[in-house]
Amino acid sequence: MKFKLLIVDDEKNIREGLAAALEMDGYEVETTAAGDEGWKRFQKGDIDLVITDLRMPGLSGEVLLKRIVAETPVVPVIVLTGHGTVETAVAAMRDGAYDFLTKPLNLDRLSLLVKRALQNRELVLRQYRLEEELEKKKKFEDIIGNSVSMRKVFDTISRAAPAKASVLITGESGVGKELVADAIHELSPRKGKPLIKVHCAALASSILESELFGHEKGAFTGAVSRVRGRFELANEGTLFLDEIGEIDQSIQIKLLRVLQEKEFERVGGEETIETDVRIVAATNKDLKAEIKKGNFREDLYFRLNVVNIHVPPLRERKDDIPLLLASFIKEFSRENGKPVEGVDDKARALLYSYDWPGNVRELRNCVESSVVMTKGSIITERDLPPTLTRQSDEGWIRIPLGTNLEESEKIIIRDTLSSLKGNKSKTAEVLAIGRKTLHRKLSEWGEDDGNEE
Repeated sequence: MKFKLLIVDDEKNIREGLAAALEMDGYEVETTAAGDEGWKRFQKGDIDLVITDLRMPGLSGEVLLKRIVAETPVVPVIVLTGHGTVETAVAAMRDGAYDFLTKPLNLDRLSLLVKRALQNRELVLRQYRLEEELEKKKKFEDIIGNSVSMRKVFDTISRAAPAKASVLITGESGVGKELVADAIHELSPRKGKPLIKVHCAALASSILESELFGHEKGAFTGAVSRVRGRFELANEGTLFLDEIGEIDQSIQIKLLRVLQEKEFERVGGEETIETDVRIVAATNKDLKAEIKKGNFREDLYFRLNVVNIHVPPLRERKDDIPLLLASFIKEFSRENGKPVEGVDDKARALLYSYDWPGNVRELRNCVESSVVMTKGSIITERDLPPTLTRQSDEGWIRIPLGTNLEESEKIIIRDTLSSLKGNKSKTAEVLAIGRKTLHRKLSEWGEDDGNEE
């Protein structure tokens, strides 16, 4: 990478001499003869370091320095001064200059200062980038996952968050759509403003209208005073509309108007209220299918679905289960005051083989229940909810404790034969025994029907 330097000095010989010397050091150099010209060039961007004289007609070096430090403090500024104005140079250091040089200039000293200043700038920028990454990770800490599909979700959130565009989050119930909405708000320029949430499916249409837009006193029975709606409360912030697919056509029309016109009226009111709200909506429905059925407006769908973030179900990202398990076990162990450290192999196999129709929410509830039920520091199959242990009956053979070897053998052969729909050849193959041996044993138990298959 070639650094670009800007030299601002009204003395042509100094300006051109410095440029020639620094270009020999491998830098790209631009020059201006006045402070106001230097400021205009700096505002165009891509300048890595500024060298400026302090005493110039028009915009002085002191003012130029203060403007650069105020706007882009990571760009180092080296000031040049005559012998009689060292005190002014020291004052410039207090104002944020990296260092100063007195005239006549020592070019070796200048070369060293420039090198050090740029190295310091790179360290500061690296620190900023590190802090930025840590801040981003903090915003994502509630959304657990490292699978390919979840990394795509994180990437889309990072790119969409700084914009003003509406976002539609899709995915099954329990995948964590609300957490995605939280992250979008926290990573956006609106993070210091309200994040207001509305669960659309939980409210009747008449109540939802008042909830969103507010109402005037006397607008309906029980409206004893003016109430501000969620659009007013979320002004300059973010409004999260969960289960947007549940709202009826009358509310859809009013919501579309707000998105298009950025204004609305309270229920029973005539005053038009302007609003600056970013909409983040979520649904577990297929809105395209709802449009075909006539249940959802296509124009509203396009207004909401400017950016789409699809959160995959847990069954499609099972490689995230270890991270989720570790996080939930830590959370509920601390909450319940129990030193639970993990799960044993059999319980882990059940957790991985289950399809999790309730997604991350179901896994979280499962872990909470298991932490509460376990008597030791390791969660076992016995500690898991019945939903998981029932599904484990498929593919497992259960032999009660105390069963002797002969009876155990009968259970294994009978259950395997039953699961393979009576196919003796396949049963012998699965159990790694000869077909004659299998026939002999079945004959001894009076269960051989003479069929080779």
